[in-house]
Amino acid sequence: MAMITVLGIGPGDQEYMLQGTHKYLAQADVVIGSSRQLAIFSDMAEKHMKLPRLAELKDYLEANPQKNIVLLASGDPLLYGIGTWVKNQLGSQNIKIVPGISSVQYMFHQLQISMNDCYLTSSHGRTPDFDFLLKHPKVGMVTDKVIGPYEIGQEIKKRGLHRIIYVGEKLSYPDEQITKYDEQTIENRDYEMNVVIITNA
Repeated sequence: MAMITVLGIGPGDQEYMLQGTHKYLAQADVVIGSSRQLAIFSDMAEKHMKLPRLAELKDYLEANPQKNIVLLASGDPLLYGIGTWVKNQLGSQNIKIVPGISSVQYMFHQLQISMNDCYLTSSHGRTPDFDFLLKHPKVGMVTDKVIGPYEIGQEIKKRGLHRIIYVGEKLSYPDEQITKYDEQTIENRDYEMNVVIITNA
């Protein structure tokens, strides 16, 4: 039976890709992803399809039930990833969601900070409830260009709180950078694709 597989491919570097990844790719008729994601699997370029807009993606998935389709997902598909969207749009039948190592999980391990009791969230296209968020002793957060590390620091400062802010950029790549700040020292600059971890000082 044909299947749509949402495949987590980890935080970036292939070293952190789970072993079963290539099994799903070998079974695929079509592999859909961003240019960056597809470039990782250049040996199967004949299967590649550039990720379209979500409305077009839904139409394509619904129109091709006879094909085994793999949809690539950076990190973990169900941690603020495309896996949730696919399930909500198409239901659970004939859909398999394969986990991957998320960038948040990866960064906690690089810092050797336990993830126990951590609150996970994202500012992608949304404004977090900072009053709620900052009640937690540990927060892992995927950010965007609108609410990034500097804006998070300002929200902490506005509330008269003191927190440690770790910013991870280009995680898992050779030029990875993880920088420790607090709400006073956080830089107002453009950050590369990043994850923020906030801890009590």
